Amino acid sequence: MRGKKACVRYPYRRVAVIVYDAAMDRIWLGIAAINGALAVMAGAFAAHGLKAHLNADSLAVFETGARYHMYHALAMAAAALVPARPASIAFMIGIVLFSGSLYLLALTGIPLLGAITPLGGLCFIAGWGLLAWRAFKGPI
Repeated sequence: MRGKKACVRYPYRRVAVIVYDAAMDRIWLGIAAINGALAVMAGAFAAHGLKAHLNADSLAVFETGARYHMYHALAMAAAALVPARPASIAFMIGIVLFSGSLYLLALTGIPLLGAITPLGGLCFIAGWGLLAWRAFKGPI
């Protein structure tokens, strides 16, 4: 009965496609959870492992990367639950570009890495826009 109900809701899809879609959303939820754990590890590393090795400015840069990493891991989880797969992808790319560039900038001091950070911010903005579009577009 459950499969039939799904077909009524999505008459153009087969049950197998709906099951596949649900599996993909679970994968994105798992990726979000892994990113949440990585963000906690990055924050703990900054608080306990880097304090003695980085100056205050570099430490603040690293902590900003960890904070935005966590914010967008949670956003990715929300996008997986809606589901809004394009938003999840945008959040993931944003985490890599934004937080990744801040982590590397803090650890290496290479100023060129700061030029990558705004691209990650654009991905975050796109992810939030895609999540809002999906939320307004259909049932959650």
